[in-house]
Amino acid sequence: MSGAGSRPPHIFGTVPIRYGAEVSFRLAAYAVCIEDGRVLIARYAPPEGAESWTLPGGRVEHGEDPFHAVIREVAEETGCDAVVERLLGVDSRVIPVAEMRAPGPLPHHNVGIFYQVRITGGRLRPEPDGDIAESVWTPIPAVAGLHRSSLVDIGLALARNTPATGHATPVPVGGLIQH
Repeated sequence: MSGAGSRPPHIFGTVPIRYGAEVSFRLAAYAVCIEDGRVLIARYAPPEGAESWTLPGGRVEHGEDPFHAVIREVAEETGCDAVVERLLGVDSRVIPVAEMRAPGPLPHHNVGIFYQVRITGGRLRPEPDGDIAESVWTPIPAVAGLHRSSLVDIGLALARNTPATGHATPVPVGGLIQH
């Protein structure tokens, strides 16, 4: 096989990316907590505005196991203790610069690992010194009317369908659904 620079482009969503192309990268772990027809979602409220609802979760620290990261993120963002019940799947997407919340110089590649998680204790509260203003149990049908991250729709689809391959079907963004 020839060198990495001569490989054909891969398509991530609708964005052709060549192997070795410069992109920012983030590995993240997300919790899909569903109880009695409700899902636990968190209101992301960064200082610069543009609030949206998302799943509890976030960046996997260097050297951290994603399994442990999702439990840590749930505790940090919601105040609750949690256990992982199962792996739901993986979402891999490249977000073009023009579609990023805070545009940067490079497209952003996010790989999200989604887990089915059960809350075992604690009390919902805002994230101390963080961007999560509140976490709430929301009836699943009500999610469709919220301004939210596509991560919520991906997590709910994975929980509903649990594909054997673990590969998440892309969720189109626009309207109430954002990256």
